[in-house]
Amino acid sequence: MSQATTPGGTTPAGTTPESEGNAELQEPEKILSPDFLSVAQITALLTENIDGVQEKLGTFLNFKNIQTCLKDAILLDYYVSGFLWAREKEFSIIQYSKFFTLLNMLLHNLKTQHMSLEDSIKWVGEVMAEIGPAHSQKCTKGNVFDIKQANAIVDYLKISLFQHYKLYEFMFFSAREEIVIGAEQVIEVVNPTGSLFPAPLEEGISFDIYSTYIEPPPTLDTEIKDLDQEQQPEESQPETDTSDVDPLAGFTIEDVKSVLGQVTEGILMGVQTEINEKLQIQEEAFNARIEKLKKA
Repeated sequence: MSQATTPGGTTPAGTTPESEGNAELQEPEKILSPDFLSVAQITALLTENIDGVQEKLGTFLNFKNIQTCLKDAILLDYYVSGFLWAREKEFSIIQYSKFFTLLNMLLHNLKTQHMSLEDSIKWVGEVMAEIGPAHSQKCTKGNVFDIKQANAIVDYLKISLFQHYKLYEFMFFSAREEIVIGAEQVIEVVNPTGSLFPAPLEEGISFDIYSTYIEPPPTLDTEIKDLDQEQQPEESQPETDTSDVDPLAGFTIEDVKSVLGQVTEGILMGVQTEINEKLQIQEEAFNARIEKLKKA
């Protein structure tokens, strides 16, 4: 049994460098005669779940960089999807083998011979005529699929490969730029300000955006605290003009009583005036309501 090879690796079994260069395609029965996967490999895949199928196929087909190489990941997904579909159809071992060889040769023709979509569809028709249902006057030795299975394979190829043919062409023939998936930056993380919102450097945004849209407005306590901090240096300055002289020296008790009386009288008069104004407003309001009731 021939060993499996990757689509982008060595030449598939049954082909030679001379045959690849020929303009005329090989006959389908000769192309599909070597098996892309061995019987032992197919048997091992049948016992696995989806994750196990992906892992084993990646090993069998030598895909080592599916986490970093987009091309390998796409090709592995192509084969995994094909295997899972074939398992739903309950193919036999020989049918698995021919179906996988067909999937492999479609990609091989696209990559090495730049086969167009129209030519690929025509090639599939020729292959299915060889391995599909037997016709009169033909040998039935190579026919491994019945009519229903052959039609199902063609329908699957339409939605899996042919529908996305341009994307596979782009994958094989278009150069892709290297994508930077990481960048190292050193920033200084400041201490939180005590608010519920993170500091601008922790959030990774500019200070202008942070102060305009995110930072909460200062509260009254914060403003008083800032004001106290601004006034603290002035208050902490030593007083140079301090004196132990009693400020009430030279005033008699009568003088103090007189001053306190004037201050108290002024305060009481202000309070009384304010009370009178409020009472007058309430009285006018009551009178207005009474007049409305009388008119009603």
